[in-house]
Amino acid sequence: MRIFVTGGAGFIGSALIRHLIANTGHEVLNYDKLTYAGSLSTVTDVATDPRYKFVRGDICDGDAVARAMQEFAPDVVTHLAAESHVDRSIDGPDAFIQTNVVGTFVMLTEARRYWQGLDAARRAAFRFHHISTDEVYGSLGESGLFTEETPYDPRSPYSASKASSDHLVSAWGHTFGLPVLITNCSNNYGPFHFPEKLIPLMIVKALAGEMLPVYGKGDQIRDWLFVEDHARALQTVFEHGKTGRTYNIGGHNEKQNVEVVQTICAILDRLRPRSDGKRYEEQIGYVADRPGHDKRYAIDASRIRDELGWSPAETFESGIEKTVRWYLDNEHWWRSIVEAGAVDRRGLAA
Repeated sequence: MRIFVTGGAGFIGSALIRHLIANTGHEVLNYDKLTYAGSLSTVTDVATDPRYKFVRGDICDGDAVARAMQEFAPDVVTHLAAESHVDRSIDGPDAFIQTNVVGTFVMLTEARRYWQGLDAARRAAFRFHHISTDEVYGSLGESGLFTEETPYDPRSPYSASKASSDHLVSAWGHTFGLPVLITNCSNNYGPFHFPEKLIPLMIVKALAGEMLPVYGKGDQIRDWLFVEDHARALQTVFEHGKTGRTYNIGGHNEKQNVEVVQTICAILDRLRPRSDGKRYEEQIGYVADRPGHDKRYAIDASRIRDELGWSPAETFESGIEKTVRWYLDNEHWWRSIVEAGAVDRRGLAA
């Protein structure tokens, strides 16, 4: 098939592209604006493959989207392009509304126009796959899991913008008959993760000898999903998922934030001990919590398991080991990002 990937130079999008080129016969178009968190360095390994093509473009530019769709003639649109950092959404919600809401509207508009121009067989086979987050569901208490029927209750500008885009996709499916799929995933981690998010931020700050800032008491709980497992899940959904359906994707790895940081420190103690003999955990410090910080997320991924046969291959222990090793082996990739000052504290709402 021909897969049109928006946001393919970002963290999850690039993982999907690398997976598709390495493990399938699909052709892939990477459509990306190359904002601060997007870099073609994430797809260097596949850049010369004849089944891969890159187009620099903005999902909010309808003419550019339409041209790319007509020229590439996709069978599937996987829509990953989004502003995704909660802290940034607190400081500046505008970009999140523009990209995540307006951009998704533009993508749906152009995808519908393109889809309507296909012959009957290709219309029936076409899929618009929207990739979203578990944060649209709000915050869980001590028990329970997010299911596909959990009511939406977004708490941050980021999650509100993603909830809005989910509803737009669903509406285009119901109203216009566009063959849509939605997936909501838990927190991803792995190689090429931009170092403003928790796991890569802690790795690079630990190696720099800096304080490791943990929000509040560090007792917020997240369900962690290795990005390569997520890429396999996305392929499974757009190849075999039932149109109009939502699939939750989770790693079955609930961890407190402070546990995650402590695990990273322990791995670094083993793989690259501090020269002064101290432990990395001594760098942990607690800072003021961010406004509206959700307490707990956890995914019930039984639908995608039971209906489509997907399950995560990595445990948190195996995935975090691979991730820390990747950052140690690829310092050249993240060093320039850090030196540009892209990892400062955000989300203070001040």
